[in-house]
Amino acid sequence: MIKINGEKKELANINLLDYLLKNGFKTEVLAVELNGRIVKKADYAVTTLCDGDIVEIVSFVGGG
Repeated sequence: MIKINGEKKELANINLLDYLLKNGFKTEVLAVELNGRIVKKADYAVTTLCDGDIVEIVSFVGGG
């Protein structure tokens, strides 16, 4: 079980980039924290989400 933004999800081992793209996230405007540490965008494709992980995904929104 992986917790993503407070919601528990049953996921097989999937890399972070695949998860983000399959769920409609625009990777250029977000930050991802995995188990309390920020993941560099360059590492999304090589970061595998595993059972017990806690992920927080934050999107940046512009406005005035």
